[in-house]
Amino acid sequence: MDRPFSQKTLDFLFENRLHDSREWFAQHKKEYQELVIQPLRQLVMDLSPTMLELDPEFNTEPKVDKTICRVWRDTRYTKDPSLYRDHMWILFKRGGRMHGTDHPGMYVEINQDGFSYGCGFYYASTAYMSCLRERILAGDGAFQAAQEAYLGQKVFSMEGDCYKRPRYGHRSPEEQLWLERRGISFTADSHDFPLLFSPQLPEKLAQDMRLLFPVYRFLESTAQEFLRRETGFGRGDRSPIPRNGRGGLLFSQKIR
Repeated sequence: MDRPFSQKTLDFLFENRLHDSREWFAQHKKEYQELVIQPLRQLVMDLSPTMLELDPEFNTEPKVDKTICRVWRDTRYTKDPSLYRDHMWILFKRGGRMHGTDHPGMYVEINQDGFSYGCGFYYASTAYMSCLRERILAGDGAFQAAQEAYLGQKVFSMEGDCYKRPRYGHRSPEEQLWLERRGISFTADSHDFPLLFSPQLPEKLAQDMRLLFPVYRFLESTAQEFLRRETGFGRGDRSPIPRNGRGGLLFSQKIR
């Protein structure tokens, strides 16, 4: 990573949020580009080969609103009137809309506590989650591969609000982890600032995110199935996720 993050990156985001002023931001836009945007663009480019290996249809354009979030917040649907955020993220997903809800994605966020990364949805609809549960209950091969991958690693934790009352008590505890959720994501949090500021960060992220490849493939193939049901055809009809050896189709609250 030629342009790694530094403490100055986090200091700028914190100070920008503290001032919360368009005028202050305009006066320090050069610092924003050098300390925030350039390292984020570099991280996108460094991770793109690994991400395209996972899904050739990922958008990997290293630009704001393509793979890099905006530093300014959309305050139309929140009680928080703050203009700027003190954290930033990159997101690899299909589709033209970075915040679209139709496909899962792989993300990395830098924040004042360190960084987080993983796989999941900006927002998983109720209908999508119903489709996902159907595939799990049917013993889908892609789910079996995702389940095996998730249980076989210790880096990422499954997240997402659960039903207040269990609905699938007759299923195995491992399946209930998925079935009882109203949304789903897989996240790792790190407070390793030396790593965050190191040129070795992309290598570590790529290594860990490979652990979630089968999980992403299950979530994305479910998205394709859901789109086919909704529209009669889906993007996956043109470029399907590869199948694994078992015959199954080969993951936030963090992103806010």
